[in-house]
Amino acid sequence: MTGIRLTAPAPGWSIDADVVVVGSGVAGLTTALRCAAEGLATVVVTKARLDAGSTRWAQGGIAAALGEGDTPEQHLDDTLVAGAGLCDEAAVRTLVTEGPGAVRRLMETGARFDTAEDGSVQLTREGGHHRRRIIHAGGDATGAEVSRALVDAVRAAALHTVENALVLDLLTDADGRTAGVTLHVMGEGQHDGVGAVRAPAVVLATGGMGQVFSATTNPSVSTGDGVALALRAGAEVSDLEFVQFHPTVLFLGAGSEGQQPLVSEAVRGEGAHLVDASGTRFMLGQHELAELAPRDIVAKGITRRMLETGAEHMYLDARHFGAEMWEHRFPTILAACRAHGIDPVTEPVPVAPAAHYASGGVRTDLRGRTTVPGLYACGETACTGVQGANRLASNSLLEGLVFAERIAADVVASRPRAGEPVEETRTPAPLLAPETRVAIQRAMSRGAGVLRSGESLAAAAEKLEELHQGARPAGAGEAKPAVPGVEAWEATNLLLVSRVLVAAARLREETRGCHWREDRPERDDANWRRHLVVRLDPEGGLVIDRTDTEAFGPVDASGTADRAATSTTHPTPEEP
Repeated sequence: MTGIRLTAPAPGWSIDADVVVVGSGVAGLTTALRCAAEGLATVVVTKARLDAGSTRWAQGGIAAALGEGDTPEQHLDDTLVAGAGLCDEAAVRTLVTEGPGAVRRLMETGARFDTAEDGSVQLTREGGHHRRRIIHAGGDATGAEVSRALVDAVRAAALHTVENALVLDLLTDADGRTAGVTLHVMGEGQHDGVGAVRAPAVVLATGGMGQVFSATTNPSVSTGDGVALALRAGAEVSDLEFVQFHPTVLFLGAGSEGQQPLVSEAVRGEGAHLVDASGTRFMLGQHELAELAPRDIVAKGITRRMLETGAEHMYLDARHFGAEMWEHRFPTILAACRAHGIDPVTEPVPVAPAAHYASGGVRTDLRGRTTVPGLYACGETACTGVQGANRLASNSLLEGLVFAERIAADVVASRPRAGEPVEETRTPAPLLAPETRVAIQRAMSRGAGVLRSGESLAAAAEKLEELHQGARPAGAGEAKPAVPGVEAWEATNLLLVSRVLVAAARLREETRGCHWREDRPERDDANWRRHLVVRLDPEGGLVIDRTDTEAFGPVDASGTADRAATSTTHPTPEEP
């Protein structure tokens, strides 16, 4: 446990439970349903509506070895290649071997996937996959269907849910074990204002942190709340420097900010081509899979071509699909394009990379346990070792399913006893003013985007440190503390995860996966085929360790005993 917490009023109400799940995407709701089915008193806390998380935005589908001739071993090979040498093979093997069963159980829960005439599930192909192994729903609305099925199941099971609630910090007992969370409920209802859910097991499934960048496919709620909470609670995070920029996001104009429409990889999987303004297919010859190379390679290919030609975007050409295929296979994307004045049936679609997915997160073992007893993490919030330096397309929903079931099994088996939360003694962290969010996003987009350098990262670090120092409480400077509230808490969380991301990216002096350093263009396995693991010291400084190999150690004290700290609060590339 660090000495830091968010500045917030004391809880005015409380709920008692066996387990509290924070987040309502595929990871959170699957965990909650499995725990409740075993008789655990389960509470689901979600930042917006139950169905408003990142899962509903997933277009492509779920990857699993379900097709004839496909095997978990082949799925494992494709995942390891995409992960660029940093996947934990044991975690990937768990994913691909347990994945098919987890998908079938999702179907039993009520999820309906697209089927062929013979009744078998339809399978498509996406970047990095050598076989058709992606199941999908509604053509390009897989996430929406998965969310619908799980939300319906949660409501049918009458689980206790708290909507429109931002999680704040972890509660612990006298022994340092998890004892619940504090949260702030927005608006009036059964619960209002700051309260607490007291439980000996907490599962963080809060989604990603795409809002650290100006342009992202993530919804506005994706502000890294779970990762920030875990850091303040003393947990380790890893691989935050590996942010996947989706290659094909609808280009809405230079300087466009906020959530951007995604053009699914499945469009390329069905035969669309990436071309420049002259119609040249520039990915040919860059990789054996051309447009279907892993995402980091395609994003780099697009960015390089933009730099070579001075263009602001490239094009995705799928005019050869015809109107019927667009309308039936990709109705969501077709509607989004037409809403912005672009008709994919008759013209190429302008696309450019944008922040999409955090490959890193809160470090866990294969049972979802973090380095804080009783605290679990799952889905995009977690770093299980599955994704490595670059996520393979459509492995994200699968990871949420597989590791949610594993977390539930561990909670049920351990049946942790509830401890009494100790009185809060940690120092409140200085809050950022809500308007600081834009400054963070612009600094991150300029300095830590798809193309990085030591110089650009140093500039980003300098700006973030300026914002960090500017948030000092009254008495430490001239700055007036921000008023506690959702926007201030979100901005404070964004700054913390941004500082970690930039510090790790500065230290990693190589190009690997979705971390692209133009001043260090080569992959360096001798020095960097290992993970950077970050935690906070009691004063809020960053302590960064390096693992010895690409595999993660245990999450208890033995996992950190043999790692020497390589960096502290202000890392520089010259440090060892």
